[in-house]
Amino acid sequence: MREALRAGRVLDRVHVAKEAHGPRVEEIVDKEGVLVVLDGVEDPHNLGAIVRTAHAAGALGVVIPERRAAGLTETVAKAAAGALSVLPVIRVTNINRALETLKEAGFWVFGLDERGTQMHTEAEFGAKAVVVLGGEGGGLHAQVRKQCDFLLRIPMAGQIASLNVSVAAGVVLFEWRRRAGFGG
Repeated sequence: MREALRAGRVLDRVHVAKEAHGPRVEEIVDKEGVLVVLDGVEDPHNLGAIVRTAHAAGALGVVIPERRAAGLTETVAKAAAGALSVLPVIRVTNINRALETLKEAGFWVFGLDERGTQMHTEAEFGAKAVVVLGGEGGGLHAQVRKQCDFLLRIPMAGQIASLNVSVAAGVVLFEWRRRAGFGG
C-alpha cells in the first residue's frame, strides 16, 4: 500500500491515511501545540485545504465529525496534496465531547466566529490550543460555541462578513505559528 502511495494514486492516499492516522482524541491530549476542530465543514475542497494548511502550520491534527460533514474522500485527498498521509485526521462521533476531553487535558478552546469579541491577533494561545472552525453556511453550532473559552474574529475591511473557512483557518493557524516563535 505504501508503494501505491509513493506512486501517487489518490485513493490509496485516502486509504493509507485512514489506516495510519486513525487516532482518538485521547491519544493527543498529552501533546502540546494546536489542534484544529471542524464543526460541520461540508465542502471536501475546504476540508482538504484545511488539512494541508494545518500540516504546513505544524498542527497536531484535525478533528472532524463522523456525520453531517465532509469525510475523507478522493476530492479531499487531492486538495490536501499529500497531507492526509502525514497529519492525523481524527473522526469523532460528538464534537462537544471531544472538546470537553481536550479542555479537561488543559487545552484552551478558541472558536472562530464573525461575532467574536477578540481579534485573532490578540489571542494568547498558550502551549495547548484548539482552533474551532464552523461550517460554510452556519458557522459554529450553538453548543460548540458554548464550549469555546474564547471567540475570535478576523477583522474584515469589506462588506462581506467572513472569509472562506479554509482561508480563515490559514490566517489563524499561521498567527498561532508566528506567536509560537516558529521560524521559516
